[in-house]
Amino acid sequence: MRRPTVRTLRTWAVTTLIIALLGVPAGLLWAEISPKVTHVVVQGRALLAEPEGQAPIAVDGRFALIALVAGLACGAAAYAAGGRGNDVALLFGLAAGGLAASLVAWRLGQHIGLDAFQRAVRRAPDGRTLAGPAELRATGLLVAWPLFAVGAYGVLEALVKRLPAGDPRGHGAGEPDKVGGGELDLQSAPTGRDVDRREG
Repeated sequence: MRRPTVRTLRTWAVTTLIIALLGVPAGLLWAEISPKVTHVVVQGRALLAEPEGQAPIAVDGRFALIALVAGLACGAAAYAAGGRGNDVALLFGLAAGGLAASLVAWRLGQHIGLDAFQRAVRRAPDGRTLAGPAELRATGLLVAWPLFAVGAYGVLEALVKRLPAGDPRGHGAGEPDKVGGGELDLQSAPTGRDVDRREG
């Protein structure tokens, strides 16, 4: 088994870092577009006013939508920017970076407005209703970003099928060509001599 080269490790690290940083705008967007979930204060604790309501489901749905779009975009961008020989590094970068971006988006989105909400809960009497920050309840969605990113990369590879490494795009002089099911080098014979004539 070959050890990873410096180029492979660099490609993996750069891909992971770039995608992980995308978790910041993703988290800000999630907090911005998520609907407000109503909580009721009971003995100093904030409980969901409607545990089976649509708002908590919609919050998870917004996160899933962002992960879907971001994952597909990352997979397509990595495939377009990469090349044959970088596939393994890019796939690992998409997986690691996508998971890191999901975690960043989750933690950042939930912390926006969280301090103010907690202070309001501590001061509120029992029965008071408050709108809470975004909160991800279906934590399994954290793997959606890397899954969609790797999946998009795989689909593009299946459709585009890059040429294998070293496979020439055209045949030039001195390159092997297919003749009668075998290979023939058009410049393999010495010039100025008849290769069929036996030397005396």
